[in-house]
Amino acid sequence: MGEVVMEANGLESARDPIALFQRWLKDAEGGELNDPSAVALATSTLDGIPSVRMVLMKGADNDGFRFYTNVDSQKGTELGENPRAAMCFHWKSLRRQVRVSGTVTELPAGDVDEYFHSRSRLSQLGAAASQQSRVLASREVLESRVTELEVKFPGEIPRPEYWRGYLLRPERVEFWKDGAGRLHDRFLFSRNGDAWRKERLFP
Repeated sequence: MGEVVMEANGLESARDPIALFQRWLKDAEGGELNDPSAVALATSTLDGIPSVRMVLMKGADNDGFRFYTNVDSQKGTELGENPRAAMCFHWKSLRRQVRVSGTVTELPAGDVDEYFHSRSRLSQLGAAASQQSRVLASREVLESRVTELEVKFPGEIPRPEYWRGYLLRPERVEFWKDGAGRLHDRFLFSRNGDAWRKERLFP
């Protein structure tokens, strides 16, 4: 019975972790109440001090996992020092988890422009107004900055130079599925050149 359930989830037969991730994400889009693309993103300083926060993953394909942020934020600064990161997707209602780790590079400016201008006007204003991770004196200061930019740019809002896109190219992708009696199913895909090595792990 367990093998049948696993096969329904694609775990047993999967050979391509990106295709399996996309399948699981589609399941999450139908089963999670809020933000199925939300992911914990871990970065660290050059000397190994870690930090983690939730971000929204904005695309996953054979190139990697995309996300966007202010390059002057804590995560942007840390990625500048140490361009490696890890992600953890947790879909609680589906009892599934995916862990990803690898190297991070910046996305081309044209791709970032295209995504920035696909966002709502208020989201664009918020990105332009926020000095992310820096001390903010009051909520009123932030709202005032948004109002000033709204007046300054009645039409298209230019993407701030500090607002960038990143691509995490996975070297390891691990899939976890809840099992009865904590006998979970875990499969690890490790990049081997242009191919992937798949191994089952103890829970």
